Amino acid sequence: MAPSNNRVQTNVEDHILVITMVRHEKRNAIDGEMTQALDAALNQLDDDPDLWVGIITGGTEMFCAGTDMAATSGTPTERGGVYGVVGRTRKKPLIAAVEGVAFGGGFEVVMACDMVVAAENARFGLPEVKRGLVPTSGAIFRAGRVLPLNVAKQVMLSGAELSPSDAHRLGVVNEVTAPGEALAGAHRLAALIAANAPVAVQQSLQAIDELHSANDDEGWAITTKARKVIAESEDAKEGVAAFFEKRPPVWTGK
Repeated sequence: MAPSNNRVQTNVEDHILVITMVRHEKRNAIDGEMTQALDAALNQLDDDPDLWVGIITGGTEMFCAGTDMAATSGTPTERGGVYGVVGRTRKKPLIAAVEGVAFGGGFEVVMACDMVVAAENARFGLPEVKRGLVPTSGAIFRAGRVLPLNVAKQVMLSGAELSPSDAHRLGVVNEVTAPGEALAGAHRLAALIAANAPVAVQQSLQAIDELHSANDDEGWAITTKARKVIAESEDAKEGVAAFFEKRPPVWTGK
């Protein structure tokens, strides 16, 4: 079984690994300890031949609010990149089971998964621009893959939320469930996949990913360039300060 700690818990049933983020007092915001725990769990998913499908969830109240802005998300891991998740080349399917907020990096974790089951209370968004920041965990190049380009721009440039029904209509979400039922829905989908030949599933997944992820290196390079500009901006400093001081930011455009 994959390791569990005070940030992540894991459970195995019928060749399915469930990875649950359990930092609920911080809305499952990802710090360095959670990054290492998520990396270890996903390494186990890929390396254990008896594990055929993974599910990642934050429980019935929330999915993930992204990076812990006070502690940071720690050092990207060798196999998983940021959060131990979003830079990973996986062999096996990973399903996101989303309840409550999936904001910022939390939404980027969702985009890094292969399929998504969301409850009616799920909330998707990329609010970085409201804090003078940009998405740095894959959304810059993945949002335009999972969403129509004009919608990806709207979500990223306005910081507005995307509802589960709209996310389903636009193809981000595979299935919408009643509140509290996202994990059960993800289990049903995982069981359908796990009933098939593991080698065939894994080869199909890798072939699809190779075709659609061919430009990821360029996407990460563009993200790094944007992050460098933001790191040197006055607006980024103001946005983060306003967030912690719980006040509206005052932008200067510098």
